[in-house]
Amino acid sequence: MCFMSDTHSASPRQVADNYLDDFISLDPVSGVFLGIEGSEARLPDFSPAWQESVAGLARTTLRTLAEAERLPGADAGEERRCGRLLRERLTAELAVHDTGEGLRAVSNMDTPAHNAREMFTLVPTETDEDWAAVDRMMRDVPGVMAGYQESLTLGLAKELPGGPRSTAALIGQLDDWLADGDGGWFHTFVAGAPDVRRSALSASAAGATESVASLRDWLRDSYAPAVEGAPDTVGRERYARWSRYFNGTDLDLDEAYAYGWSEYHRLLAEMTAEARRILPDAASPWEALAHLDTAGTRLTGAEATREWLQNLMDEAIETLDGPHFDLSGPLRRVESRIAPAGSAAAPYYTGPSEDFSRPGRTWLPVDGTEHFPVHSLVSTWYHEGVPGHHLQTTQWMLVADRLTRYQSTLGWVSANCEGWALYAERLMDELGFLSDPERRIGYLDAQMMRAMRVIVDIGMHLGLEIPAHSPYRPGERWTPELALEFMGRHSGRPAEYLRSELVRYLSTPGQAIGYKLGERAWLLGRERARAAHGAFDAKAWHMAALSQGSLGLDDLVVELSAL
Repeated sequence: MCFMSDTHSASPRQVADNYLDDFISLDPVSGVFLGIEGSEARLPDFSPAWQESVAGLARTTLRTLAEAERLPGADAGEERRCGRLLRERLTAELAVHDTGEGLRAVSNMDTPAHNAREMFTLVPTETDEDWAAVDRMMRDVPGVMAGYQESLTLGLAKELPGGPRSTAALIGQLDDWLADGDGGWFHTFVAGAPDVRRSALSASAAGATESVASLRDWLRDSYAPAVEGAPDTVGRERYARWSRYFNGTDLDLDEAYAYGWSEYHRLLAEMTAEARRILPDAASPWEALAHLDTAGTRLTGAEATREWLQNLMDEAIETLDGPHFDLSGPLRRVESRIAPAGSAAAPYYTGPSEDFSRPGRTWLPVDGTEHFPVHSLVSTWYHEGVPGHHLQTTQWMLVADRLTRYQSTLGWVSANCEGWALYAERLMDELGFLSDPERRIGYLDAQMMRAMRVIVDIGMHLGLEIPAHSPYRPGERWTPELALEFMGRHSGRPAEYLRSELVRYLSTPGQAIGYKLGERAWLLGRERARAAHGAFDAKAWHMAALSQGSLGLDDLVVELSAL
C-alpha cells in the first residue's frame, strides 16, 4: 500500500495530519476511539502482517517529515512543536515494534481483543444505519481474534513470550465476557437492536462470541502452558523502551525511583495527620480508611452511584467555570457510565468524537460491587472527568484547527495526559474542594497509589533494591509478590483491585509511572511560569497550557514555563 504520495512539499503539520488519515485507514478501531467520523468500517486483523504495515507507514512518514523539516518556516513555533512530536512518537513506536513487543501483547487492559470489544461501547446505536455499521464490524471480530492469536503464535516461535500473570488475567476476563448476560457480552450488546436487524446481528454476535471462546481456549490450553515459567517482568532494556513510549522522554530511572520514595514519605506523613481527624486512635492511615469503608459516607447501587458521579462532575463544571477555567460548549458535557463487565478494575475515561456528537465519558467498573465509599470516588472523578481528562482532551479537540488533528488526538503522550489529570486532583485540593476529611484522605490515598506505582513499577521490572529508609523489607529486591504485599499494606483498595493493578503494571511497563512524573512536570512548568511573571494569572495559564496539544515530557516543562 502506498501512503502520502502527495506530501513531497508538505509542512510538518500537514505531514502529521496526513499520517493521521493514513493510520486511521489502516486502523479504524483507533478512529472509533478517537471519535473520527467515518471510522465505523471494516476492522483490521491485528496480524503480524498488519503490524508491519503500520510500521511501514511510520517509516515512510519519518522520511517525508525529514523532507518537510528542510522547508522554510519549518522551525517556526507551531510547525516545530508538531514536527518534534511526530518524530518522537513514531520513533518510539518503531522501537517497540522492531523488538517484537506486538507479538507478546498480553494484558488485562490493552490488547486487540479488548479494543475490539470496547469499541462497540463507543459507536452510535440510534439509527438503522448505526446498527448496520455495528453488524459489519461485529462480523469482523473473529478476524481480530484470529489475527491476534496469529501474532501471539509468532511471538512464541520467536521466543517472545507474554507474561504468565497477564495471560491468566486475560483468560479470566474472556471468561467474564462469555458469561455476561444471556449468551455472552456480544449477544447482550445487540439485544436492543431494531427488530429488522435482530436476526442478522444475533448471527454476528454468535460468531464474535465463538471467536472469543476459541481465543480463550487456545490461551488456556496452548499459550499459558507455553509461557509458564517466563518472567512477568521485562528488565532494564525493555523497560527503557516502553518508558520512552509512554512518557516521551528518556528518563533517569534510578532518579525516578528515588523520587517515588520521596513522595511516598511525604504522603505518608500527610495521610497520618489526616487519619487523626477521622479516627484519632488509628494505628495507620489505612485503618482510618477501612473505618470509612463501613462507617463513612457510602453510596448503594451502581445506578445511584453513577448518578451521584454525574452530579459531582456537573457541580465541578459550574463552580470552576469563570473563576478558574473558561468552560463552554463541549467542555460542559461529560457523561457518567457503568463500565462493561470484564473490564479492568480501575475507572477510565473515553474522549468525545471530533464533531462532539459523542461526549466525553467516565466509566465506573462495578463487577458485583453494591456499596461505593465516597472517599475513593471524589478525586478519581476529578481525575477522569473535570478538570482532568475530559477538560484536557476536549480542549485539545476544540483548538485542533490551531494545532493539528494529530496533536489533538493520535499524538497523545500518556504521561502528559495522566500527569495533567493527577495535577487536576491536586488543583482541586488547592482550591478547597477536598477539605472534608473523608474526601481528602481519599485523595491522599490516590496520590499514594501513584507514588507506589513509581516505586514498584520501576523496582520490580528492574529488580532494584528496597532502600534502607523504607519501613517495608529494606535491603530486599523487588518481586511481583513483594509489590503486591507492599501495595496491600499501603492502600485502602480491595485486594481484587490491587491484583488487577499489579497485572496492569507487569503488562504495560513504564505507563504507570507517568502519573506522578507527569504531575511533577506540570507543577515545575507552573512554578517556572509563575516565577517569570510579576502577576501570575492561573486561569489564563491553565487555558493556554491546555491549548498546546500533546507534548512529551521532553518538551512539556519548557513549553509550560514559557507561557
